[in-house]
Amino acid sequence: MTLALSIVIPIYNEAAIVRSALVDLIDQTRSHCDSFEVIVAANGCNDGSVRLVQALQARTPELRLIEVDEPNYGRALREGLLAATGAWVICEEIDLCDSDFHVEALGLLRAGTTRFVIGSKRAVGAADERPRVRQVATQVMSGLLRLSLGFKGTDTHGLKAFSREDVLPVVQACQVEHDLFASELVIRAQRAGIPMKEIPVRVLEKRPPSVHLFRRVPRVLRDLGRLVRVLGPRA
Repeated sequence: MTLALSIVIPIYNEAAIVRSALVDLIDQTRSHCDSFEVIVAANGCNDGSVRLVQALQARTPELRLIEVDEPNYGRALREGLLAATGAWVICEEIDLCDSDFHVEALGLLRAGTTRFVIGSKRAVGAADERPRVRQVATQVMSGLLRLSLGFKGTDTHGLKAFSREDVLPVVQACQVEHDLFASELVIRAQRAGIPMKEIPVRVLEKRPPSVHLFRRVPRVLRDLGRLVRVLGPRA
C-alpha cells in the first residue's frame, strides 16, 4: 500500500535533540495524517545519534533509519528521498520539525494548486530568527544562484514538500552533493516546469549548527562552480 506521506530528515551528530524532536514530530504527524513514514538519513554520525534513533525505531512503526558512511548532507538527503514511498514527500530539518508547514504545504499539494512547496526564510511574512551572519549567508547564496543559474525564488534550503511522482526523476538526475544538493533539486525542478510555490516560515535555531558556517564556504563555492557546469548558465 502506498503511504500518503514520507518525511525525510538528514542528521549529523544530533544526539542532544534527535529523540525529543522525532517523538514530537511523529505525535504531531499522527494528528493530521493516517499513513506516513519518517525516514532519518544519518550521515557520518559518531555521537550516539544512530543508537538513539534505533532505540526509538524499535517501538515506533513509522520510523525508518538509513545510514550514509560519511558526513554528507546532500547524499543523505538524496538517499532518503530515493527511499521514500509516500505520495507526498517533505524534506525536514531536525532542529525545525515544523508541523504548521506540513499542514499548509500538504493542503496546497492536495488541492492541486502546486506540485512543489518551499518553506522560505526570506519570503514576505517569514521570520528568520537565526544569528545575523546566517541570515546574510542565505541572502548571499540566493543571490549567487540567481546570478549564475537564473534561480527564480528566495530560498532553496530548508523545508520543502512535493509530489513524489513529479519530483523523483529530478532527484535521480541531481549530481551535486553536500550543501548544494538542495539547490540543484529546486533549480532542476524549476527548469523542468514543475509548478512551485514559496510560503513564509519561522526559523529559530534550537542549537548551534553542527558544522561551522565559515568552514563550509570553500566547499560551497567549489560546488557552486560544479553546479553551473552541470546545469549550464542561467536559463
